[in-house]
Amino acid sequence: MAGTVTYVAVPKHSLSKLQSLNGLFAIYKKEGPTSADVLNSLKEALLKEAGVKDPNPRKRKKQALKMGHGGTLDSAASGVLVVGIGNGTKMLSTMLAGSKKYMAVGELGKATDTLDATGNVVHEKLYDHITREAFEEKLKQFTGDIMQVPPLYSALKKDGKRLSVLLKQGHEVEAKPARPVTVYNLSLQDFTPPLFTLDVECGGGFYIRSLVDDLGKALSSCAHVRKLIRTKQGQFTLDDHTLQEEHWTLQHIVQSMQPCPGTEVTKEDGPKPSPNLGVKRAPNAQVKGDKNGKYEKGEL
Repeated sequence: MAGTVTYVAVPKHSLSKLQSLNGLFAIYKKEGPTSADVLNSLKEALLKEAGVKDPNPRKRKKQALKMGHGGTLDSAASGVLVVGIGNGTKMLSTMLAGSKKYMAVGELGKATDTLDATGNVVHEKLYDHITREAFEEKLKQFTGDIMQVPPLYSALKKDGKRLSVLLKQGHEVEAKPARPVTVYNLSLQDFTPPLFTLDVECGGGFYIRSLVDDLGKALSSCAHVRKLIRTKQGQFTLDDHTLQEEHWTLQHIVQSMQPCPGTEVTKEDGPKPSPNLGVKRAPNAQVKGDKNGKYEKGEL
């Protein structure tokens, strides 16, 4: 999905190190705030660390520090959010063109207007006829190159305004036409009706909420997303690359950032020619997620 790029005006003398950064890194987005809110919180933390008094990351005048995120996560979703800084914002579309992975928990028997747990229940249907075998067989229809109708509540726009905003304002909104999307892998990890957990690897422009809604209908019932975690975005994974909020510091970003081609960031000297553009994980940086059940319940 489309990312967001914003700019912040800052005093040059206090932010030379921050301004010298050009690359990509990943942070952990928690449930609740929007992706834009999380980006603004990150910028505010970095500006305060750099000595800027009363930073306002939402200002939109001519500005000197550029940061952006790619691949919007819904407010109810959590997981990997890739951030570009400096010229790294120009890399977001190309670096994130690869697959994304999600762990999603859905609930059978209830459909909502937003297709997730934040919305109002609009339909209820029986689901006791659905077996694990029938569910796994139906997943085959949603694997590969398929057509998908995006949800009405989404970041997609009409006349320059997001569909979700228009709906909340009481405007009538027509569904966008079905469009081609790709699902590389789709598997059922847990089936405990009415709840089920999916592991999804997909291409850009794919909506997990639409997948779960379509699955419910295909199974002669209905369903919505209860919880969703993005576990991979581009080459950045939840286990290896995401910085939690307590590690939103210049030091951790420098250590975990993938520089723009041709540069390497060092704490002392700023960008330098780089023979190796591999992503580095920040030492001791804790990540959201483990192998002991933090994915036990799985929004785009």
